[in-house]
Amino acid sequence: MSDKKNFIRVCEDFTCIVCGFHVVGNGYTNHCPMCLYSMHVDKDVPGDRLSKCFGIMRPIGIEMKNGNYIIVQKCEKCNKIKKNKASEKDNLDEICKISNKLNF
Repeated sequence: MSDKKNFIRVCEDFTCIVCGFHVVGNGYTNHCPMCLYSMHVDKDVPGDRLSKCFGIMRPIGIEMKNGNYIIVQKCEKCNKIKKNKASEKDNLDEICKISNKLNF
């Protein structure tokens, strides 16, 4: 999860490379709200865009913190694990699917 004092807000729109959904960014958007995948573009600080990896960040788990869903992602190229707070715009069915996979 991000350290808010170091967070760099970058407002970008993008097309998801996994499902093709056009995402309108708000400066805090870091994953596709439809499939919950993202791209490994940040190195040390969320928003720094300094990663040279550019691997696909696959959602591998869901955690709960203070009543919020946290999406756990793993880079398919370098295996880096990142955690991101889910947005109210995120696909709840996908969050449930990932959560259910962990329980069976």
